[in-house]
Amino acid sequence: MPVKNRFAELLPEITAWRHDFHRHPELLFDVHRTAGKVADLLRSFGCDEVVEGIGRTGVVGTIKGRTDRSGRVIGLRADMDALPITEASGVDHASEILGVMHACGHDGHTAMLLGAAKYLAETRNFDGTAVVIFQPAEEGGGGGREMVADGLMDRFGIQEVYGMHNMPGIPVGQFDIRPGAMMAAADQFDITVTGKGGHAAKPHDCIDTVLVASQIVVALQSIASRNVNPLKQVVVSVCTMKCDTEAHNVIPQVVTMRGTARTMDPQVQDFVEARVKAIAEGVAATFGATATVDYRRGYPVTMNAPENAHFAAEVARAISGRVNTEAEPMMGAEDFSFMLNERPGAYIFLGNGDTPMVHHPAYRFDDDAIPFGSSWYAGMVEARMPAG
Repeated sequence: MPVKNRFAELLPEITAWRHDFHRHPELLFDVHRTAGKVADLLRSFGCDEVVEGIGRTGVVGTIKGRTDRSGRVIGLRADMDALPITEASGVDHASEILGVMHACGHDGHTAMLLGAAKYLAETRNFDGTAVVIFQPAEEGGGGGREMVADGLMDRFGIQEVYGMHNMPGIPVGQFDIRPGAMMAAADQFDITVTGKGGHAAKPHDCIDTVLVASQIVVALQSIASRNVNPLKQVVVSVCTMKCDTEAHNVIPQVVTMRGTARTMDPQVQDFVEARVKAIAEGVAATFGATATVDYRRGYPVTMNAPENAHFAAEVARAISGRVNTEAEPMMGAEDFSFMLNERPGAYIFLGNGDTPMVHHPAYRFDDDAIPFGSSWYAGMVEARMPAG
């Protein structure tokens, strides 16, 4: 199962779709143009069913194989949304929307899955049903969660689900995967410290919230260094600190901090949430201040089922011969995790060559990766549900 010749033939067409998506990026759930084009293309391919509006603006297409003796149904997912970044890539198909850019390659994911859908609808060389899933709002909006809540898995009878993401720094054509935890859970917190404001010349008459907040920032780092087993991954980051005054000579009454906690283990995730609250409240009390913590669970751990990860790796190996099955887990988060919480499956990385990392304004998707990605999507269907 090498790279399929059909995708070499389709490469100019798939590339044209991607460049169009790239010129017209859309954010979160407001992917109406993108979703509309995806739905129109799926209908033109002859998909058996095309449903719009799943998870608000998601699109789902079904493609039946030549036979359905097995009754198997496999889902393939791509994300459609962009990022609020001003593009600096220098490509001739750069974003035409000021301040919005496909800086994570979701345009490439969408185009590759569309290519696979066209091929599968043409050939139908499998026994079962393929469900192609085009998801909005991966970049912080939880579109995967919304599609699942909208009945994605049960409505289309999905039994397994697979996803893919490009990865800069990995050679084009190489795949990276691992069983178990692939990407981290990402939670968010807001900590509000309230003390007693006053004149900077008279700190003894105040409860200095900047001092208290600074002590909390330092103390939170003890979670990773002193509270959690060193063999377990955890990152706690306070990323912003805002006072209720910007004056040079005023000790603020209130300081608000925002940050994230990233973990790879559900038990560690529970523990970290409890420690963030206990540390913030305890440190504040030590100085006579108060702290309130708003802790919100974000994307869960992206967990590859071992058997499914192995199968995904074998399909990738047949395509390119270059597969790393011991990829290091990443502390970034991915809302495909919501789908993997509902059904077994796997998430794989595809090399995107020498380009700035995703979420960088100079990031570039390498169109040479398209035949590998489309071949893997289609290969998962044909190998997992072989005809005859």
